[in-house]
Amino acid sequence: MTKPLIVDIHLDLSMNAMQRNRDLRWSLERIRRWEGQMADFVERGNGTVCFPEMRKGNVGLCVATVIGRHASRFHKLPGWSSPEQAWAQTRGQLAWYRIMTELGEMTPITNVAELDAHVELWKNSPPCDDGTPYVVESKKMLGRLPIGFVLSLEGADSIVSLDYLERSYNDGLRALGPAHYGPGRYADGTDSEGPLHPAGKDLLKEMQRLGIILDVTHLCDQTFWDALDVYEGPLWASHQNCRTLAPWNRQFADDQIKAVIERGGLLGMAFDAIMMVPGWKYLRSRPEDFQLKIERICDHVDHICQLAGSAHHVCIGTDLDGGYGTEQTPMDLDSIADLQTLPDLFRARGYSESDIEGFMHRNVVDFLRRVWSE
Repeated sequence: MTKPLIVDIHLDLSMNAMQRNRDLRWSLERIRRWEGQMADFVERGNGTVCFPEMRKGNVGLCVATVIGRHASRFHKLPGWSSPEQAWAQTRGQLAWYRIMTELGEMTPITNVAELDAHVELWKNSPPCDDGTPYVVESKKMLGRLPIGFVLSLEGADSIVSLDYLERSYNDGLRALGPAHYGPGRYADGTDSEGPLHPAGKDLLKEMQRLGIILDVTHLCDQTFWDALDVYEGPLWASHQNCRTLAPWNRQFADDQIKAVIERGGLLGMAFDAIMMVPGWKYLRSRPEDFQLKIERICDHVDHICQLAGSAHHVCIGTDLDGGYGTEQTPMDLDSIADLQTLPDLFRARGYSESDIEGFMHRNVVDFLRRVWSE
């Protein structure tokens, strides 16, 4: 059976390339061996994402992030000392995407014409990649297809002023999440609380003018509702599971999920164990403690579909290698290519082939076609 095309609406590719120093053109085995003796990050040697594994899993299109947090002098979380430094960090990540594009590894997707052409390319020309590692230095693509990416900014701290937002749009930015963890310059995020900042209201209005998708992921509860009152444009939650199944403010409560659905938005299913099961203890729990398998995500999908009354608002937003690796993923997920086990799991739950196609890619493609055509 032909592997279905997969669209993943949240991957921190440039962060892994620039902050984790991973050459994502390498095989996963080579990356893990390279990192085997490193201890600067807990996930060293446990990565799951690289271009060969994406092609092996038919992950032909993704929403790829840039991120640069500003952390003031007394901020509890790591980050850059000024918004200008954070901006420069995101420029370096953007430069990496551009280099990957020049090399034919990736291609930016910014409008309907580019989207349709790229989807047809991947559907009609399956990637010539069986997972066999190839030598980067040879610069031989061997018929491999470029991975499409829609550019997103995770956390708006690096937007020095609203002029920088329009500059970012002209550089290809098509989605933005105003906050990440803790308090930010424009909004408060996970494990924080407070109303949408006045500057955040101005940011959302400018996003709406430019047609930038609002990513409501990571917004604290009060800011979430404030943002929906201010912003009237297209929105999604790129990597967001259900609070009722994994209690923590990082996940959405049912009324928030319903609000995203009512606005015609999408919720991307994340494969971080801490967002999949209740009671996970960061740096202490292991997947084996919960016998956590990929199938657990189906519970979250079921819950959202029941709230929606349809399967049209669920998609994949893995957040794989978003500051963690296999030490914090399901036991049967060794690489992003293992997402190809999802269709059979969904079939076992009684979903139709049309529903499954929607989960894997069509819901996202239809969403982007709609919002970019308006």
